[in-house]
Amino acid sequence: MAANMTFDALKQAVQEGTVDTVLACIIDMQGRLMGKRFHARHFIDSAYDETHCCNYLLATDLEMYTVEGYASTSWSRGYGDYVMKPDLSTIRRLGWLEGTAMVLCDVQDHHTHADVPHSPRALLKGQVARLKDMGFQAMMATELEFFLFEKSFDEIRKSGFRDLEPISAYNEDYHILATTKEEHVMRPVRNHLYAAGIPVENTKGEAEAGQEELNIRYAPAMLCADYHTIAKHAVKEIAWQKGHGVTFLPKWHKDRTGSSAHIHQSLWTLDGKPAFFDASDSLGMSALMKHYMAGLIKYAGDYTYFLAPYVNSYKRFQRGTFAPTRTVWSIDNRTAGFRLCGEGSKGVRVECRIGGSDLNPYLALAAQIAAGIRGIEEKLELAPPMTGDIYQAQKAKQIPRTLRDATETLRKSKMLREAFGDSVVEHYARAGEWEQEEFDRVVTDYELARGFERA
Repeated sequence: MAANMTFDALKQAVQEGTVDTVLACIIDMQGRLMGKRFHARHFIDSAYDETHCCNYLLATDLEMYTVEGYASTSWSRGYGDYVMKPDLSTIRRLGWLEGTAMVLCDVQDHHTHADVPHSPRALLKGQVARLKDMGFQAMMATELEFFLFEKSFDEIRKSGFRDLEPISAYNEDYHILATTKEEHVMRPVRNHLYAAGIPVENTKGEAEAGQEELNIRYAPAMLCADYHTIAKHAVKEIAWQKGHGVTFLPKWHKDRTGSSAHIHQSLWTLDGKPAFFDASDSLGMSALMKHYMAGLIKYAGDYTYFLAPYVNSYKRFQRGTFAPTRTVWSIDNRTAGFRLCGEGSKGVRVECRIGGSDLNPYLALAAQIAAGIRGIEEKLELAPPMTGDIYQAQKAKQIPRTLRDATETLRKSKMLREAFGDSVVEHYARAGEWEQEEFDRVVTDYELARGFERA
């Protein structure tokens, strides 16, 4: 289900008048869709080959602010163009937008037409290629968690993001009655995404009032990231159409459970055999899997930034919340940073539970693969699994506690510099640094309420 429309089918739909708009989209640093709405006739006549965008799109923050300090582009360099190269294998009809199709684009240098190294799709393509050279492909799936609210995006914004009320009144984890009340949003989410070629498995209530989870079938790594990005975008648009706001912020309230994006992964041979499975092992884990997992664990700190890219991301890592605090593995134990799933079967895989709902899937998956490859290359030995309440495992290594810590660990990572290149690591370290700088200069409501009179 890579897409649901060929270029020839798009041309036919344009001729018939059933498609009049084509969204040409790149993935920005934050994992969002950015691009242009083309008149469909112009797209099939010429823009299908290439179009252009300002190169600041891979050097801004969530507010689209032109951040200083990037080597790739700046005011002094004039903010030139990138090429948006449509990947025609990603064309899909978007049923929730009338007469509209979408295509994802790769980001290329305007002069050389080479992929821009720090563009999210290029980063993931590079790690997928490394695996292919080794004779493997990564099969991956991400869980999307988010909160649905009573009021619309505009109403919430105009209220100053105060008095937020989730769409339901109580914990709705696996709750059928509570989620029935939300089917006017979630049913079109499932059906529109499936019709758009995204193999949705299910939705369910999560462990908090108004919290939802969307699960999509595992797929090769690039498709997994495409699915995640389009699904996240669709959830926001469909919720908006129904008059509701939705957030993928990992921790929107101090007393509410956070939202994650768990990553399931395994390696398969290029001819379709499960490379992580060994029937002779007590848990069904091959030596290759153990090396890969050991790499994930050893280098977890190096890539935590790509799983938790904002200050708010680190508010989620709290004891007793199902969000991990330690970089260890366990067997089907949700208190660990890494969980072994499908033990003893061909579906044996590792679930990384560190990532929050705000991650960019292309960057997160690329970093996971890079760490796993390094584990294989170094033939790292996998430590025994931990048991019990891992929140209490004081000797186990902690996940970086703050964005500042994660950014510095990223900057010092020899593994990621070798996998991604120095310029890419410096680019994203600057992004993390900027997020911290922006937060540090703000006076929060918490500080005012706590200290205005009493300090």
